[in-house]
Amino acid sequence: MTIESIQKEALQLPEDQRAKLAGELLTSLPALLVDEDGGVAEARRRSADLDQSPDEAISWDDIKRNLGR
Repeated sequence: MTIESIQKEALQLPEDQRAKLAGELLTSLPALLVDEDGGVAEARRRSADLDQSPDEAISWDDIKRNLGR
């Protein structure tokens, strides 16, 4: 089995199952944070903002709809 064939099969999974698979793959890798552009700090700031104001969250479906997808 090749990476390409695995990817082709994985992309046919429903969105929630693809997300679960992606998360499991990411957690299987060693932790390595490189923050050359400040992205990790920004992600942490946004996460904290969302924790404080969860009503301001926008669903992924709304984001895609706003992008015209």
